[in-house]
Amino acid sequence: MTGLKRATEKNLMVFSGRAHPALAEEVAQRLDTQLVPTSAYEFANSEIYVRYEESVRGCDAFVIQSHTAPINEWIMEHLIMVDALKRASAKRITVVMPFYGYSRQDKKHRGREPISARLIADLFKTAGANRIITVDLHADQLQGYFDGPVDHLMALPVLADYVKDKYGDQPLAVVSPDAGRIKVAEKWSARLGGVPLAFIHKTRRTDRPNEVEANRVVGDVKGRICVLTDDIIDTGGTIVKAAEAIMAEGAAGVVIAATHAILSDPAVDRLKNSPATEVIITDTLPLPPEKQFDKLTTLSIAPLLARAIRAVFEDGSVTSMFDGQA
Repeated sequence: MTGLKRATEKNLMVFSGRAHPALAEEVAQRLDTQLVPTSAYEFANSEIYVRYEESVRGCDAFVIQSHTAPINEWIMEHLIMVDALKRASAKRITVVMPFYGYSRQDKKHRGREPISARLIADLFKTAGANRIITVDLHADQLQGYFDGPVDHLMALPVLADYVKDKYGDQPLAVVSPDAGRIKVAEKWSARLGGVPLAFIHKTRRTDRPNEVEANRVVGDVKGRICVLTDDIIDTGGTIVKAAEAIMAEGAAGVVIAATHAILSDPAVDRLKNSPATEVIITDTLPLPPEKQFDKLTTLSIAPLLARAIRAVFEDGSVTSMFDGQA
């Protein structure tokens, strides 16, 4: 018999970009490890440099970076980190992007437009990524843009359990901000014990971003605390108009729950002055102090990410984390 056999141990290593280090630190703590020491800085001409201060040869690498503003800078750093791992002989590279940058550009609305979400997937594949872990994609079909496994995590259990604990003793309804997210609202309803569903009929302008023409509530919300769910709050225009429409239909109150809080101006002012009694988000994106306000409640997404990373590392089931629905 020829050849050399050697039993090797798997080695999990967690890496973080500079966009949201606090989240990566918490994930590493929950995995009972530490972030790999990394040198990262810009040259005088703004080019990004990355180098790991430990050997990564043969490791199972998980590279965490939130695609927040300035989004192009942090995506580029993420790509460079993956390339550095590939060239340093990491055995498997899993890109952990709590928020998938450019995910809203997932199709062509008009001629001569890009499909930028597909481009992002191609860039990470070319850089050397073997797998992607992400949270609440804007559209499920984005999973097919990457040529490899994609673990699509849902923040629904984190958000819904908080809502159930705080508001579960009152009559509730789940409201989807548009007809396209009814399936997500159905999962919310089931998690909250089968509460009624409603949705907002809206007309979005294709020629102007972040602008909605009209709102109309479809469903019975009268006298109920309405949980208005969405994946992203950017400028807040859509979600605030929906909250106003719900209150106009006689709802007892509105609670907004969303996974990704981009909160571009003037979102904070809009949410502060909205009829919503509470805005519940996760920390998939960093939120500076100036964007925090009294109504805002931030829940940690780190336990969910850590469980998924452990499941991938141990060749376990990520789907089982969501009762087989992920």
